[in-house]
Amino acid sequence: MHNSLLSKLKENVLSVAPICVIVFLLHFTGAARLDGALLTRFIIGSVLIVLGLAFFLLGVDIGVTPLGDLTGESLARSNKIWIVIVAGLVLGFFISLAEPGLTVLANQVGAITRISGPTLLITVSVGLAILLAVGFLRVIFSIPLYLLLIALYILIGAAAIFTPPEFLGIAFDASGATTGILAVPFILALAVGTSSLKRDTKASEKDSFGLVAVASTGAILSVMALSLFHRGTGFGGAAEASADAEAPFAFLPLLRDTLWDGFITLLPLLVIFIVLQFVSFKLRRQAFIRMLFGFIYAYFGLVLFFVGVNGGFMEVGTRIGEALSDKVALALVIGFLIGFVTILAEPAVYVLTHQIENVTSGYVKRIAVAVPLCVGVGTAVLLSVLRILVPAIQLWHYLLPGYVIAITLSIFTPKLFVGIAFDAGGVATGPMTATFILAFTQGIADASGGANVLIEGFGMISMVALLPIITLQILGLLYKLKVDKKAEEG
Repeated sequence: MHNSLLSKLKENVLSVAPICVIVFLLHFTGAARLDGALLTRFIIGSVLIVLGLAFFLLGVDIGVTPLGDLTGESLARSNKIWIVIVAGLVLGFFISLAEPGLTVLANQVGAITRISGPTLLITVSVGLAILLAVGFLRVIFSIPLYLLLIALYILIGAAAIFTPPEFLGIAFDASGATTGILAVPFILALAVGTSSLKRDTKASEKDSFGLVAVASTGAILSVMALSLFHRGTGFGGAAEASADAEAPFAFLPLLRDTLWDGFITLLPLLVIFIVLQFVSFKLRRQAFIRMLFGFIYAYFGLVLFFVGVNGGFMEVGTRIGEALSDKVALALVIGFLIGFVTILAEPAVYVLTHQIENVTSGYVKRIAVAVPLCVGVGTAVLLSVLRILVPAIQLWHYLLPGYVIAITLSIFTPKLFVGIAFDAGGVATGPMTATFILAFTQGIADASGGANVLIEGFGMISMVALLPIITLQILGLLYKLKVDKKAEEG
């Protein structure tokens, strides 16, 4: 366990270091100068993020992921559809409710609209729960993933016609925010556990991916439905005030609040684990205690991670965005670079890339997934910055053709890669992306006279979720051409 923790520390140092390099370059070149107090908080926050990610991922490995595997296998063994449906509804609701990234987004929306944070949180959680149950049924009845996704996105496209512009960005952002640091490892493990008992190995491999993609569409549809009840309720236009950069050591009050929030975040999964241990798992004492320690590590890591993000990263993102709002070319370049390197620090990306390599027995390497994922997210942030700086560009100008391309590619791409790609779109938008990059784009929107923080500031997360779907499906087509070429030569 000691070696595993050291390994994760090394990986996270390499992940967070590029972000620090960009911030320091902008500061010391004068492009986005930060005051000493804020820079100090950023450095402390970076250290806390590295430590937090290491402990969290260790906890995921020995606690959260095994819980998902065991639960998925138990559901599959039950052979009762109603149990699978009920479990999908209950698990989906509490997993989403506990997702930190969604809580962050809900609080941000609640601060500048008349929709309360809890209302959005519960609405999105209900939507994810329903579609998670649908995802389970897809695996049981062997419904092709691409056909289900085509049907769901046609439904989303039709609903978008009646959705106000303010809700459109929030709806797609909620889809990305709800599949983050906690939900993705658990849902991926559930998918593997549920599909592992299929006799057809290839079918089982394909069904290991796609559940995140199906579940995340529930968030979009639920927020669109919520918009029907909140037409004309009024929206604000100012972002929530950021923390005072002159208070460099405001970490202790933040730690106090985060300790409680982290406990509430993990409590539902812990309760589910203890209940299922007595009802279904019946693990030996040593295995049970090991998984409990996994939850403790995850809790400790989650607290450190969010103290670091909220104590340093968010404020720096906002200040950099404000400083670059009048430097169009530099803002676009920095947007791409920040998107490219920030995705490396997302815990959910780490989990997904490892799981892809394991499920495909090394056929699809981690680096082969990570590089196009980074390019996709970098491009997404660049396009989002461009949309803020050019008011004529609206969110649907990106999303409509983007999803048409993504759905079209799903028809021709190897079906394993379709699931991988749509899952990657969900995991690319974890809490680090939803805090640092969202703060960056909202900082630009705040300082740009022609931009509306609510309309232009939100919607960035939806772009970060879309572009990896396209880039990874293109990767799948390239792998297909490579395999076909080898077959012809053989």
